[in-house]
Amino acid sequence: MDFIKKMDTTKAESTNEIDPNKVSEKVNCLILGSGPAGYTAAIYAARANLSPVMYEGMQIGGQLTTTTEVENYPGYPEGVSGPVMMEDFKKQAQRFGTDTRWGMATSADFSKRPFKIVIDEKTTIEAESVIIATGATAKYLGLESEKAFMGHGVSACATCDGFFYKGLDVAVVGGGDTALEEALYLSGICKKVYLIHRRDELRGSKIMQERLLAKENIEVVWSHTPKEVVGNQVVEGVILENTKTGEEKKIDVAGFFVAIGHKPNSDIFADYLERDNVGYIDTKEGSTKTNVPGVFACGDVMDSDYRQAVTAAGSGCKAAMDTERFLGEEGLLG
Repeated sequence: MDFIKKMDTTKAESTNEIDPNKVSEKVNCLILGSGPAGYTAAIYAARANLSPVMYEGMQIGGQLTTTTEVENYPGYPEGVSGPVMMEDFKKQAQRFGTDTRWGMATSADFSKRPFKIVIDEKTTIEAESVIIATGATAKYLGLESEKAFMGHGVSACATCDGFFYKGLDVAVVGGGDTALEEALYLSGICKKVYLIHRRDELRGSKIMQERLLAKENIEVVWSHTPKEVVGNQVVEGVILENTKTGEEKKIDVAGFFVAIGHKPNSDIFADYLERDNVGYIDTKEGSTKTNVPGVFACGDVMDSDYRQAVTAAGSGCKAAMDTERFLGEEGLLG
């Protein structure tokens, strides 16, 4: 989810943009992000009478709104579209009193409580607690045709969308462990999996490479990059370019999975929160607590392993419960 507005590095890391004299509002519980994690946190926080205020970000509902059909979330036996599912989550959060608003967090100051968050570079909110559910943004190749077929054959999540290509041929782009994991997963569902890699050797771990190369229905297309995704309303194939000779060829596939990584939307918190080398926010084991008391993280912004709607929702529940306990211990609950 592209929740945090792209800013230059200076602004992203600076806290000098926040004017303490321009606070427009004070809240007990501020939620940043509106995917499954954010909305679930809002449901639990509202039911606990924390009066949560949520800023939903540019992409309301998060990455799931780019998914046409969700069939692996409990409670929807016939499946549901991603946008409809997120609207259901939102309505439930609002039903219990969550104040949902459009806006993006553009800077933050976690040096002391109450914390200060600037929304859209102009509105400063003071918060006694903050739940960060800003998600992660899947990296794509940047092809125009890739964008055109998003949700119609192009995906960045094999676990989410692989079932729709059962018995069909698909392609996976990438050479690291993420791509190898996606290809192996799809090999158990699909007829054939093409793994497209721009080099003549993979970057993934040795054991993952051995497993992949042992699969009869996986074909590695070495030294090629996708040039164009083609089809009529849905993906029907991919045109590849040889990175050594420049020659082009087409492979016929029904699904095109991009597995070149994700970028967690956590840059504006970098001065205060501990993160891993990619940018995922570190949380204390078994909780959603960050290194700053009163700041909690849930969903894809802190989860580099699962990245599923159901696991994000579960962590959102934990974040709200952790927040309630924190505010209670601080004597901030009525």
